[in-house]
Amino acid sequence: MSTSTLQGWSLRPATFEDIEPMAEIRAMAMRPDLERLGRYDEHRVRQRLRDAYVPEHTSVVEADGHVVGCVALRPSEDGWWLEHFHLAPELHGRGIGTAVLAGLLARTDAEGVPVRLNVLQGSAARSLYERHGFTLEREDPVDVFMVRLPRTGS
Repeated sequence: MSTSTLQGWSLRPATFEDIEPMAEIRAMAMRPDLERLGRYDEHRVRQRLRDAYVPEHTSVVEADGHVVGCVALRPSEDGWWLEHFHLAPELHGRGIGTAVLAGLLARTDAEGVPVRLNVLQGSAARSLYERHGFTLEREDPVDVFMVRLPRTGS
């Protein structure tokens, strides 16, 4: 994933050194939804990112030289899994997530492959994904699994 800059933030490839700031952002971003679902565990919320972290599939969102978010696009048997897409809560609603997601989806559309993800039940992030063409694939009491088929043309 290449570096791009827009409105004071940039997206760059992740390194092993990014793991702890990313784990903290994940904990902050997910805490309200996990607490609402009765599933918040201060250690586990960070450890799940550490356990699944693959820098080669991950990009870091930076602003003013600080890590403020992350996103991973992991290959799967028939496309991609979008994972670990988190922004610092104070940056929500500024269009950064929309811009990051649109860039990733342009790449997957060019490859002609689907993208899957899961989002917590009741998460506001679901509406972002729906605006970008993700649809319900299945759900359980905690997670909503979504898929987006590739778009062709402009």
